[in-house]
Amino acid sequence: MKKVLVIVFAGMLCAGIPVFAGNGLERACPESMGMDGGKLAKIDSVMNRAVADREFPGGVVAVVRADRIVYLKAFGYKALVPVKEVMTEDAIFDMASLSKCVGTTLSVMQLVEQGLVRLGDEARRYIPEFKPWTDPENPETEVHITIRDLLTHTSGLDAYIDVADYMKNHPRSTPDSLMLFIATKAGRGFRPGTDTRYSCLNFITLQNILQRVTGQRLCDYAQANVFDRLGLQSTRYFPVGTVIDAGTLARIVPTEVQENGKPYRGEVHDPIANKLNLGNSGNAGVFSCAEDLAVVAAAMMNGGECNGHRVLSPLTVERMLTVPVGYPPEVERVLGWDHSVYAGARGDLFPDATTFNHTGYTGTSMSFDTRTRTAVIILTNRVHPRDVGSLTRTRTLVNNIVAASVIREEL
Repeated sequence: MKKVLVIVFAGMLCAGIPVFAGNGLERACPESMGMDGGKLAKIDSVMNRAVADREFPGGVVAVVRADRIVYLKAFGYKALVPVKEVMTEDAIFDMASLSKCVGTTLSVMQLVEQGLVRLGDEARRYIPEFKPWTDPENPETEVHITIRDLLTHTSGLDAYIDVADYMKNHPRSTPDSLMLFIATKAGRGFRPGTDTRYSCLNFITLQNILQRVTGQRLCDYAQANVFDRLGLQSTRYFPVGTVIDAGTLARIVPTEVQENGKPYRGEVHDPIANKLNLGNSGNAGVFSCAEDLAVVAAAMMNGGECNGHRVLSPLTVERMLTVPVGYPPEVERVLGWDHSVYAGARGDLFPDATTFNHTGYTGTSMSFDTRTRTAVIILTNRVHPRDVGSLTRTRTLVNNIVAASVIREEL
């Protein structure tokens, strides 16, 4: 009976009959969307090989073309400890740094649209104690860090904080004291806007700017204005104290095993987000699934709108996906997203000028090409049960397969 249902489902897709994937995008036969389904099927062998080689216990891959899901499949295991659990297509993953794009960037760009902040505003306008970069050869020369610098990782702020050392020296640390430390103590490595240093501190600063402007926690603002507005059913932050129902908890993919022998599950893996920002953090903390991210990707490829729900205007999305004027050639960051031609998450074949991506430390990634309106979402549990392995090659292979599957650019 199950085999019959699968055949009927596939027949509906290839006959052009829309089939809804949960509450997100409709499912469609690859050929109906100008893609080669036979080539797409090669993703299976790449992912199965990676699981067999223990790059990660399991994963979910989704491919989006325009506003349809043309491929969605789960591989391997959701959990290995304390017991094995088979991966499912609706699994919810800790997004890690993909949170910077899905949560923080979309939220901040809404503030720009609302006339509440400017990209050129200096951080000190909202955080008065936020110190500038000072020229080491001429201490009288100061350049203040802007919201644009924070979004593009061109601020020069230190990349991260040694959390264990920080907690030792700040035993009564709070999210507010963390922000004060970033504002007054974190290093400024170069003149803002002249180079790139990927930094979680940039997005924690953006989080605090948003919170001071709106009077809301980032997690609450993003839920109401981004996730709910796009109709995302399984995307949210889990701040400390959140009660997670049993059904949702069972869908969440665990990450690294802790000293007590239990893995994080429904608790953000990133140390700053977990221990210092208590689950509400600009650099990490969003949990989501492949179908929800497919909606986000479709919105980014469709000028900020998906399924009749608009999260940003077309001009805002265009500006977000443009390297700011005046930046040197070596800066390949747009607002919130990575635009580097060397990023493994984009593969070798998608066009350089129109492809954008981001990765997450836990083993997540999303890339999309606005020219062909094709997106690739790869979610894995790389850090379960231990923080080992690399997905760089697997991400590239999957993206290459998807790019080669595009046989009709215009839809």
